[in-house]
Order: sequence, then C-alpha cells, then structure tokens
Amino acid sequence: MQEARGETTGRRFGRRPPPEAGPVAWAALGLVVLFLGLALLSLLIGTGNSSPARAWDYLLGDPTARADTQLRLALLDVRLPRTLAAVLVGVCLGAAGCLLQAATRNPLAETGLLGVNSGAAFAVVLGLTFFGATSPAALLVWALVGGTAASAVVLLLAASGRAAGSPLRLVLAGSALGATFHGLTAYVLLGTQSTFDTYRYWTIGSLAGVQVSDLLPLLPPAAVGLLTALGCARPLSALGLGDDSARSLGHHPGRIRLVVAGAVSLLVGCAVAVAGPIAFLGLLAPYAARAVAGARMTATLVLSALVAADVMLLADILARVVIRPWETPVSVLLAFVGGPLLIWIARSARLSTAGASA
Repeated sequence: MQEARGETTGRRFGRRPPPEAGPVAWAALGLVVLFLGLALLSLLIGTGNSSPARAWDYLLGDPTARADTQLRLALLDVRLPRTLAAVLVGVCLGAAGCLLQAATRNPLAETGLLGVNSGAAFAVVLGLTFFGATSPAALLVWALVGGTAASAVVLLLAASGRAAGSPLRLVLAGSALGATFHGLTAYVLLGTQSTFDTYRYWTIGSLAGVQVSDLLPLLPPAAVGLLTALGCARPLSALGLGDDSARSLGHHPGRIRLVVAGAVSLLVGCAVAVAGPIAFLGLLAPYAARAVAGARMTATLVLSALVAADVMLLADILARVVIRPWETPVSVLLAFVGGPLLIWIARSARLSTAGASA
C-alpha cells in the first residue's frame, strides 16, 4: 500500500519511474561481445597466405609462429591497423549519425549532410593536383582539413540570419555547399588524369593501407567529438520535444544544433580522412539503436556507436574474403546492404515514426 501510494504521489507531481534498462544493457553487452569476436576475426583473417590457425598460434605466443616474419608483418602491420581503423570509423560515423538525426529531427539525415564529405573530397583533389600529396598520410591530412573547413563554412551560414541554427537552414547550407564542392571537384579532375586515378581509389572507401601512425593524429579530434556528443545527449532529449518545449526547459535550440554540427564535423572528418566517403552507416546505425533504446538519447548514442563499429568490422572482414585473393571496397559492401535496408526503413511506418521522434 505504501509503495503504491508513493508511486501515485510521484505521478501526481510529474515524476515518472525510471525506464527499465534491461533491454538496453543486454543489447550493449551483446554488441560488446560481438565486437570482441569480430575484432579477433579481423586479426585472424586476411588476404595473405597465412591461415587463421597460424595467426591464432601467434596471438597465443607460439615460438614458431612468433619467429615467422611474414606472419608478424601481416598481423601487426596490416590487420591490426585495419582493425583499429574500422573501429574508429564505425564509432565516429555511428555517433555522428545519431547526433545529426536527433538535432534535425530528420530520420533520413545522413553524415554527409553538412558538406563534410564533399569538402574533404575537394581538399584531397587540391592536394593531389597542386601540392603533390600522394602518400596516404598526406591525403589523410588534406581530407581532415577540407572536411573541417567545409563544416565551418556551413556553421557560419547556418548561424546567420533570424533562423540561426534551425535544422532547415543547417541542411540547406550543407546541401548547397556540398553541391558547390562537388562541381569544383569535377572541374579540377577534368584536366588531370593522374589525379583522377588516385582520387578514384580514395573515393571508393577502403581501409587498405592504413597505418597506426595515420590514426594517432585523429584520436584527439575524435575524442573531442565523442565527448561533445555525450555532453549534448541531455539537451538533444529536450530538443526532441520541440523547440518551444526545449526553450521552456532552459535550453537554446540554435546553440545546441551548432554545437552538434561541430561535433559531427569532427567525427565525420576523422572517418572520411581514414576511409574516404562511407555511405549508409551513419544513417542505419541510429535506427538499430533506437529500436532498443527508444527516446533515451545517451543509450541511443552509445548503442549506435557500437552497432556502427560492429558493422564496419564485419564489412572489412568480408571485404578481404568475398573475391579473395583480391579485395572489395568496404563502401561497396555497405552499399549492397544499406540500399535494401533503406528501402525497408522507408516502407516501415513503425521505424519511420521512431526515427522522427528521436
């Protein structure tokens, strides 16, 4: 009787009992276990001649396997960097997609919406054509600088005028700038065949050739983006109720969206710098997360990052074995999976409603 009276009193004063965290906790645990399994498979499976059993012996410290120089090269210099890169790209795109969809209240918002992909592509073409940037490290720097600069311009455009920070202005500014960069990129490529060949390899989206030294400079901006994303979780939950409701709770919708856009720019810039433009992942991972977490923004953000990391690891593993001994670009595999899933989402009223309310 006393517990029932307390619950009734809590409802009367607007306090709701906390939601059950069981499904979210189990989903997170399952995704972490899957993540560990896929990371191990990523170290065991490759395009080389070494067998998974031989790689397993190396990981267990077998002296004969540790003496194999070729095996050590395959595991530590090829597969380990690719595994780390897949995790970094997946976490960044999953978190960025979740943030973007929540900030714009648009279930079809995609991580290329702020012009980051097109800005990075244009910067890579400039580096290739006029500055002789041919190494993977140089292309990575150009992609990160270009993506960040493009997003900064979008933020300045979206922050001007009366409707500063509105989702419509943010999307329109990103789309307009993206189209502009796309046209400029095509113009530069028309006159340089060698640049086009290198750019074509970069733009298909792949983790081949990534080194640990390429990833280290990206860790600080990625960490800042992820911490900012977690800090925006509570304001975004209020923003999901509508701008007027968010203002009544003491939040500023325009400022929230600008901060979110900055975090998205850092996260997507890091992902594009490593793997090139990767489609669908930042669009689909938040749907899977919301199917479990519902409107709980922090849980959705964490689950979305885990889902995207798992999908990216799986796609990279399949990329090595689908047409072995050659390799399939990761973006191609994601497009094959993402296209049908996007059609299914568009036809699903329940998922569309869930995405819109996140």
